[in-house]
Amino acid sequence: MDLTVIWWVLAVLLVIGGLAGTILPALPGPPMVFAGLLLAAWITDFDPAGAGTIAVLGAMTAVAWLIDFLAAAMGAQRLGASPRAFWGAMFGAIVGMFFGLVGIILGPFLGAVIAELSGGRSMSDAGKAGMGAWIGTVVGAAAKLAIVFTMVGFFIIRQFFE
Repeated sequence: MDLTVIWWVLAVLLVIGGLAGTILPALPGPPMVFAGLLLAAWITDFDPAGAGTIAVLGAMTAVAWLIDFLAAAMGAQRLGASPRAFWGAMFGAIVGMFFGLVGIILGPFLGAVIAELSGGRSMSDAGKAGMGAWIGTVVGAAAKLAIVFTMVGFFIIRQFFE
């Protein structure tokens, strides 16, 4: 059997797994998509998807990864939360990743609420901070998904239509 077929199957599986991982917490979505596209470029000897394409895809992967960590914290801050809630939501997002989908949804919310309450803020203010963290998480997931689909589209255009 030709090894090229096996490499292509692996590249496609990485991209599909990465797309799923953009939503599912157990898989590192954007890095998997990047790895699959990098493998696909390697299979074709980086022609026409060369160093420039790989650099753009790498930058997009970094942005998606950053969004993962910052979205919930920025959402909390947007609804008037204190800097303490920002860091609480950030910590909650990181800890929440270890508890699956429920942790990803509740982690930033609980982190922001606990941080606000520990700083002496009212339950109402803490709840607003938690809601902002949750909204930030949802918006961040949507942005991350958009970036990943853009990465795949960019690669396909560069690889097959130029």
